[in-house]
Order: sequence, then structure tokens, then C-alpha cells
Amino acid sequence: MEPAENDFRITDPTQRIKIRINPKDEVASIEPITIPEMMNKVVQRYPDRPALKQINGVTKDWEVLTFSEYQQKVEKIAKVFIKLGLKRHETVAVLAFNSIEWFVTEMAAVHAGGIATGIYTTNSVHSTKYILESSNATIVVVDEAKQMEKIREIKDSLPNLKAVIQTLPPYAQYVKRDDGFWRWSEIEEIDTTEVEEEYQERLKSLVPNECSIMVYTSGTTGNPKGAMLSHDNFTWLVESLRKKFPFLHDGCETVVSYLPLSHVAAQLLDIFVSLALAATVYFADKDALKGTLLKTLTVARPTIFLGVPRVFEKVQEKMLQVGAQSGALKRSIASWAKSVTLKYHLDRMAGQHHTSIQYKLASTIILSKVKQALGFDKIKLMLTGAAPMNVETKKYFLSLDIPILDAYGMSESSGSHSFAEYFDPYFESVGRTLPGLESMIYNPNEEGHGEICKRGRNVFMGYINDKEKTLEAIDDDGWLHTGDIGYLDKDGYMFITGRIKELVITAGGENIPPVHIEDLVKSECAAISNAFLVGDNRKFLTILIALKTEMDKDGAPTDDLAIESLKFMENLGLKYTKLSEVLAKPDPKINEAIQDAIARANKSSISNAQKVQKFALLPNDFSIPTGELGPTMKLKRSYVADKYKDVINSLYT
Repeated sequence: MEPAENDFRITDPTQRIKIRINPKDEVASIEPITIPEMMNKVVQRYPDRPALKQINGVTKDWEVLTFSEYQQKVEKIAKVFIKLGLKRHETVAVLAFNSIEWFVTEMAAVHAGGIATGIYTTNSVHSTKYILESSNATIVVVDEAKQMEKIREIKDSLPNLKAVIQTLPPYAQYVKRDDGFWRWSEIEEIDTTEVEEEYQERLKSLVPNECSIMVYTSGTTGNPKGAMLSHDNFTWLVESLRKKFPFLHDGCETVVSYLPLSHVAAQLLDIFVSLALAATVYFADKDALKGTLLKTLTVARPTIFLGVPRVFEKVQEKMLQVGAQSGALKRSIASWAKSVTLKYHLDRMAGQHHTSIQYKLASTIILSKVKQALGFDKIKLMLTGAAPMNVETKKYFLSLDIPILDAYGMSESSGSHSFAEYFDPYFESVGRTLPGLESMIYNPNEEGHGEICKRGRNVFMGYINDKEKTLEAIDDDGWLHTGDIGYLDKDGYMFITGRIKELVITAGGENIPPVHIEDLVKSECAAISNAFLVGDNRKFLTILIALKTEMDKDGAPTDDLAIESLKFMENLGLKYTKLSEVLAKPDPKINEAIQDAIARANKSSISNAQKVQKFALLPNDFSIPTGELGPTMKLKRSYVADKYKDVINSLYT
């Protein structure tokens, strides 16, 4: 296929795209380079610095790869992939939890002139097959037998699939190389001498404006779309981030990898930013989001950390539980320290830069121990993204002397476009546009609110083999239409108020962003874990309420009420301990208390149309295993609406 190179959007992964270089902008004019070139630069400067660390499954000791060893392993596996049949522009898919092998597989695929794509471990067999077909996958790397079984079930219906590789034991009896099933230890022993010349030729042929990574959107409605990202998308973006955060230094940073690498934000930080900064990456175990993350954090003590809002909310809930069980004196001291620290940060955000003796005492003597216990004592940059974070959660962490900054991006913008900064004056803003990029509001109303659009070298190439959706996403002037509603203030701060597809449009024609109202209701009752606003084509708003319950080892909700829910019941003079008991024999006091919380939230409503009239209690909390949350804990609205349609209809009869 002949290169395009004259278009900012393509759908054929074998074509090259035009890079949007602006010679008048210092950052937008940075010379494009490939991912292997970026890796080579880092290895030359920091060959012996630890790059990747993970717990060895057998010895239980930390397994360490230096940057030099990392590159050697990447080049070896790249040649193996070529020998196993990977052609130029074909895909290697990864269906596994974060690990050294995940990183090596992605980088090896790219070095071999192929494309890497991740598949969420929670994906069904059907969606896994769709991605493998759509991406033209030649090789799949899985971590455990459960994932291998998914591929075995569909392998015969995927004629292009030549090899399936499993990284971790135990192995099923059918894992035999003669049938195209390999163990990772076996491919490491393959003699690649005969493909050395082919590998070197492919490496030389790589260009920054070809596809390197494919990220599949979450696909909450219909099949996921494969967003093609170029070498330049990532290698340029990390340079823009350097300009934004000059306090991050090469060879000095540490990151913990735990969010699914199939998500673009995790890839950007864990793989590419970490590589560019020569940072050391520690891998958490696969149960990180089920409670083991703290163990890794206290060992790694990261300087950069990215968490989705639910991760921080869980930490907050746990901290409040521990605090409630402390003695009166300890609680009093902690309360004083947090109060003083929160005031310092609120004053700082208001432009009053002064450091009191009280704040110095609180931060150095009391809160430093809290941060050390959480593994956050060396944090330089604490980020949140993927979904909006409740302001009260941000304030709670500020009171612990841990500012959390918003990052805004999407798969189609390589994971990043704007970032909040330490001295920003707003909780609600996602900060200002990164250096070298552009933002604009499309079709704004009288208040300046409209669709947020992005342009620059972070914008993706297009969706694989989907011209219609690509033309919908990127217009003729190169603007990426995000589907997010928001505005830019006079100082360039970006505010997101909702998503076009998530807007609740009432029968009266009122456009209502649901997240704001859901957060208001949750903030008025500590026992509420999740809330789901309903009102599309209805005369009034209602809301579904999920009370906080304990989670099992797989992250699914149990019937046992969590401590906040128990306390809620206790304050009402009730002795419920299980959610099923609450639903079987609901006490009027519970309904009254929740209705009162909704009434308090309604006082902050912009109009009568935005006031919640009724609610219903759900039989379980939201979770990944039960389907209401996606792999990054983002709410799947269409799924919830369908799952509880009978409950919703009952609220309107």
C-alpha cells in the first residue's frame, strides 16, 4: 500500500499519516522520532538503571531488568515474533495483567515493524474474538490458563492467528508448540539467527508517522473501535509532558503499574513516559484493585501515580474507617493536622502563598507518617483521570497534604491533552492545554458551553477500517471532536460539564449532565456508594441508589453492609447488617433518611427540572464482575439502564 502522508486521518494501518508540525511553536516543531529510537537514546544514557521490577512467581523475590537488559529482551522477542510469522503492519495482541512480559511484548511488536494492541482480561470470548479479527492479529500473548482457554475456544475460527504464547504456569496439556501454543520460556530459547537481517531491515524501515499501537475503546455501546496511534503520537507527547512538568527528572522517577495496560492512560504513563524519563516501574500483582495495591506502593514509594477516582475513594474510605477506630486524643490530633493542612492548600489555591508554623508542624510531624504508611511520601505528581473526581475526595487528600491533579485525555488523543497544575485555582477544572496542542469549543451556546475539540500531534490516526467513524471523529480541519461538553475560561482553564451521549434529556427538553447530580446525592449520605440518574424522555428525574457493601476477593459486592452503611443504620437506631435484610423488610426510617439526603442535594440544583423526585434501592453495589463498571471502573450507563429497566419503570408508574 502506498503511503498517504498528505492526510491527517487514515483507516489503513499500512499507510503513513501527515504529522501536524507547526514550525512557529517550539514544542509542536520537535523533530519526530520512532519508539525504538526513543528507547535507544534512554538505554545509551542509563544502561544499568533498573527499568522494570516484578515479583518472581517462584522465588517471591523482586525480578529486575535494567534498561540495557530490557532492550536486549525486546530485540530478542521481536526476532522471535518475526520467526513465528509476524509480517510488517500485522498485530500482536496481549491478553494479560501488567507485567514485564506485557511491556516486552508491546515493544517487541513495534521493533519488529508490527502493531501492539491490548485486550482487557475481563473481556468475553466474543469481544476478544472481535478484536483479534479487527486488528488482524498474528500472535497473542496471554498470562494464565484462564485467558489461554478463551483463545483456544476461538483459535480455529481465526485463520490469521499463528501463535499463542502463555507467560505463566500452570499450562494445560494442549499447550504444545506443534499446535501453535507456546510457553514464554520456550520462545525465549528460539534461535533467531536466520531472521537477524530481516529484523535489522524492518528496524531501519520504521518511520514516526506509521501505526505503532492500537487501543480499543471500551465499547459500552456496540463493538469497540480500534484507535490507531503512531510512533509520533507517543514520542512527541512525552516531550510535551516534560515541558508541562519540569520538576520530573530523567533517571530519578518511580512508577507503579497496576491500571489495565489496555487503557491508553496506563500505556502512556507506565510504558512511554516511564521510558522517556528512564523511570523505574514496579508491577503490582493482579489483585491490586482488590486491595493489594498498598503493599506494592509501600515498597516502590512512587514519585508519579495515576489513579481513577474509585481508587482514591477506596483509600479515603479505608482511612476514615481506621480513623474512626482510633482513640479520642489521636483523632483530635489528626483532625487538627488535617484542618490546618486543608486551610493551607485552600489559601494557596486562592493565591495566598504563606506557610504557617502550624502547617509545617502538621505536615512534617503528623502527615508525613500518614503518607509514608500509604507509600506516597515521595510523590511529586499525583494524577487522576478517566472519570470526574468528587471535589470532597480532592479536599480529603489535600487535608493529608496530597494534592491530586486532573488529567484529561482519551484513546483518540493518545491518553492526554490537558493537565491541572499545583497552583491552579480550581477544583473543577481539568487544567490547561498541554504545550504544542490546541483546544476549542465547537458550536458554543450563549454561555460559551459546547463540544470540546482538540488538535495537535496527540490526535490519533483514525479507526482501523472504519472510515465513517473516523470522519465523524476528526473533521476536515484536523479537529478531534471529543463528545465532551464543556468550556474554556478567559485564562485557558478547561471545564468539562458532561458528555453529549450521557446527557439526560427530559420530556420537557432540559439537557442535564448526570454526574454532577449523582455526586451531590452521594456527598449527602456516606452510606451511598453509587448513584445513577434517570430521566431520559421522562417528566421528572429519579435516581437509583446502591448502598456500600463489602467486596469479595474478586471485587464483587457481597451481602454484608460496609462500615459506612452499618454506621448509617446505627444512627437510625436500626440493626441491619445485610443488604438483603434491608430490601426484604425496609424500615421507613431508611427511606426518609435517603429522601432527606436527596432533598439537601436538590438545594444545589440549577433549576426545578434538575431536582430528583424519587429513588430506588438496588440489590447490589456496582462492580466490574457484575458488569456495571468497565475495566477502569467507569460506569457503563447503557448496561445499568438495561439491567434495571424494570426498577426504573416502577418509579414512573
